[in-house]
Amino acid sequence: MTTTNLDKNKSIDIDFNALAVTGVQGLQPYVPGKPIEELERELGVSNILKLASNENPLGASSHALRALLQDPLQGLALYPDGNGFLLKQRLVNVLGVAIKQITLGNGSNDVLDLIARSFLTTGRNAVFSEHAFAVYPIVTQAVGAEAKIALANSVDHAMPYGHDLEAMLALIDAQTQVVFIANPNNPTGTWLTSDELERFMERVPKKVIVVVDEAYFEYVDEAEYPNTMEWVEHYPNLIVTRTFSKIYGLAALRVGYAISSPEIASLLNRVRQPFNVNSVALAAASAALEDEEQVLISAQINRDGLQQWMRACEKYHWSYIPSVGNFICVDMGRNALPVYEGLLQEAIIVRPVANYKLPSHLRITIGTQEQNTRCIDALKKVLK
Repeated sequence: MTTTNLDKNKSIDIDFNALAVTGVQGLQPYVPGKPIEELERELGVSNILKLASNENPLGASSHALRALLQDPLQGLALYPDGNGFLLKQRLVNVLGVAIKQITLGNGSNDVLDLIARSFLTTGRNAVFSEHAFAVYPIVTQAVGAEAKIALANSVDHAMPYGHDLEAMLALIDAQTQVVFIANPNNPTGTWLTSDELERFMERVPKKVIVVVDEAYFEYVDEAEYPNTMEWVEHYPNLIVTRTFSKIYGLAALRVGYAISSPEIASLLNRVRQPFNVNSVALAAASAALEDEEQVLISAQINRDGLQQWMRACEKYHWSYIPSVGNFICVDMGRNALPVYEGLLQEAIIVRPVANYKLPSHLRITIGTQEQNTRCIDALKKVLK
């Protein structure tokens, strides 16, 4: 039998992990919530309720849906507007910012990656909190920078497991280039007041980029919660990121943005991939910005749902982390994984958060009143 070069190559033992850059070698990929289709295949269940990924239970805005039936689908053979002019102009009108301050991303995760690639590298570090959004360590490590993780607030704090800004300040050193702050934080739902965050900004060295991730901004109904987008002119080192994936119901289309100084936006746009936001996403997001009613109704349903969950937790003596997002982290009082698996048997998908060092908690998206009731009843059954 003749041995070909292809056969010889198959026998060569190559350690491809060793060929990767150092940061990537030890990287753990982001694990998304279990899709409905996967649960159907695994367990053969139907009527599945997904409360795992903080999606809007109302779905997409009717304005966005109408926009999808128009021009974008007629131009699928054409590249999108690489500058996203129409969406940027809508953001200018709604937010009162300048067009040169905007960076568009394939979801706000994309913008976080742009920030890391623009400002972090080997020999530099990023500071963020324990239990903070999983993308921060991923983008930091991927570019070879060091992650400096501050201990979170104690369990008996008013914001248990939330950001301890003093602990974060203490970690900033001469090599620190970026600080990531999620407000409110995912997965805990905890938040920082305007006074707390402004005192922090005043003490951070001006050369350090502070990223305030406001993915859940539109859900928050607290008098002391800051709109940090209004601070960008005063703090040139501030970047604010937001998304259309949550309250606007466009998670499948992947579109988000950052507001920063024009100088920072220019840097981010230099490393941004051409056409990183597709035509369909640009059109839907532009239309969704006009649908104020969708935002108001979604926020009200979420407020009602949070109250419904907190009442249930108090009634059944379930400990939970106070939240202002569209989710709540409930402590199962034990390893949460078997409870998660039990809920899967009930055709309900929630999110275990052991990867956030919260092994006894499940993060549960706030749904409609009926969806919340179904999940609460299923949780009672599983916990028995």
